[in-house]
Amino acid sequence: MTESDREQSAPAAPEPQRPRVAVVLVHGLRTSRTMWRVQVEALERSGRTAVAVDLPGHGVRRGERFSLEAAVETLVRAVDDVGGRALVVGLSLGGYVAIAHAARHPEQVVGLVAASCCTRPWPPLVDGWAVAASVIARLPDAGARLNQVLVERMLPPAGVADSGAGGFALEVMGDVLRAMRSARPLEDLARVDAPVWLVNGRFDHFRGEERAFLRACRHGRLVVVPGATHLVSLVRPTRFTRVLLEAAAELEGVVGRAAPPGTGPTSEAQRPGADAADDSGLVGHHDDVVAEPVQHLR
Repeated sequence: MTESDREQSAPAAPEPQRPRVAVVLVHGLRTSRTMWRVQVEALERSGRTAVAVDLPGHGVRRGERFSLEAAVETLVRAVDDVGGRALVVGLSLGGYVAIAHAARHPEQVVGLVAASCCTRPWPPLVDGWAVAASVIARLPDAGARLNQVLVERMLPPAGVADSGAGGFALEVMGDVLRAMRSARPLEDLARVDAPVWLVNGRFDHFRGEERAFLRACRHGRLVVVPGATHLVSLVRPTRFTRVLLEAAAELEGVVGRAAPPGTGPTSEAQRPGADAADDSGLVGHHDDVVAEPVQHLR
């Protein structure tokens, strides 16, 4: 056997194991980290580290005062705890917090999934919510029964259980609404260089400015989940979880190899043109793409 024959018959060296991306998840208003049970379990089964946090005033931290700065600091500590970089996932209030964190601490963010938060907190909108919250807070049970009825109407049984397992922080509304007056999600998204996934339910009332949010992203895509409402991760948990798993896998393909200049998630060559939708859904700054899960998910 010649040396050439030996080289051809030798087994190929195994590919080096790509590092797994850690995932940090941030809940919505009034609920807690327990709402992410399905996603945390799926991510852990896939071999990834997944951590869901409680924001100030929520879950095990009820009684603490909520502020946007304290919420962002919660994410800073959580990402540090999983190795210093992560795919950060937030829904509703958690989405706004995750966007603010990504803009202020880009070194910690491998990728960002911002769900159910594609409406700017306009003062008239926030004022309206504040009036409604103050009226509800004056009810004998501070709105607990009303909250439970709404949760049971909006969510499937498993979602009801997961969203309520950590308790509902009804008393935090005032602090959160005051804090949201200083949120600037469009300006913050424009500062985020990591890939961004904007995920909305088809019938989410917070979808109103999703195209403006997409245009603000340097490297963004929009995923609209059919049949889902605002709490998309609880209403369509399987579809939402698939988005997270695919996002993590894509990021691992990038961070696990040395990409030559001009390639990877920021590559012009990989960006479809405006109004074009393909399997990747990756879009540039001014592109306008909706990646439907019926196409995007397999």
